[in-house]
Amino acid sequence: MQRDESKSASILKRLKRGEVLISDGATATYLQTNGLEPGGCPEELNESRPELIRNMAKSYYDAGSDMVLTNSFGGSKFMLKKYGYEDKVEKFNRLAAEHTRSQIPDGHFVVGSVGPTGELLEPLGDVTEQEMLEAFTEQITSLEKGGADAVIIETMFALEEVTLAIKAAKDNTTLPVISTMTFDKGPRGYFTMMGVTPDRAVKEMLNSGADIVGANCGNGIDNMIEIARKMIDAIDAHFIIHSNAGIPSISNNQIVYHETPEYMAERFKILTNLGVSIVGGCCGTTPQHIEALSAVISNVPVNQPEVN
Repeated sequence: MQRDESKSASILKRLKRGEVLISDGATATYLQTNGLEPGGCPEELNESRPELIRNMAKSYYDAGSDMVLTNSFGGSKFMLKKYGYEDKVEKFNRLAAEHTRSQIPDGHFVVGSVGPTGELLEPLGDVTEQEMLEAFTEQITSLEKGGADAVIIETMFALEEVTLAIKAAKDNTTLPVISTMTFDKGPRGYFTMMGVTPDRAVKEMLNSGADIVGANCGNGIDNMIEIARKMIDAIDAHFIIHSNAGIPSISNNQIVYHETPEYMAERFKILTNLGVSIVGGCCGTTPQHIEALSAVISNVPVNQPEVN
């Protein structure tokens, strides 16, 4: 399914008008709650349980999401190979976008999710830049075929990998590119697993061609506010934050996230006041979190600097 080319810049146009867009919540949390077995392949559900994927998209749109991510986070050939599905990259990613688009209300967006490959580039690993670029290209072009309005390259740790993913999108599609990295807090501040700081991350992602930059995963909302401040202080841009519902713990053999919808929603207002253009959830967040977020954020203009 080919996306309407007239919509290719709609997300960017709305951000340039000063609008705040509400993203969705966690994909994996929703799927695990609805039958995804531990160690199972989420992307395979696009083929075997299409109604589950459509219902997930509808739940987030109904909760107030302006944009919903596709069930394709691990949709590269490197990740799918772990499950024996490396020959289904095109099908799983195309279906992921098609299922989400089938539930979309007017004026909303489908955003193709692209996560890390799980591989290291040479010389640290065995994968060449060309091999990784080709893997990202295969996945992202399949998402565009399925009807994605934009792509989000998310939960990245290495600048070399995120740069290749951005290049794959920019060279082979007309999709606006959102790009996020994941940071941990240590004694010296926030860094990705590969040692990248938030300020360096946003500068490098923008220089590589990303249209919207930010952070996702790994942190609860209070840490995400700290990360957002560092990014915003570093450069003028359109920013996105996808926050976990806190740091999980184990209770009765279940993973529990402790930040409630109400707790997170109030703090998302701080993010938009800082100048974050797109806000949403990552691990542990649910349609209930997005509903609470929508109630406090909807139609509130962002304090967004001018971006050329």
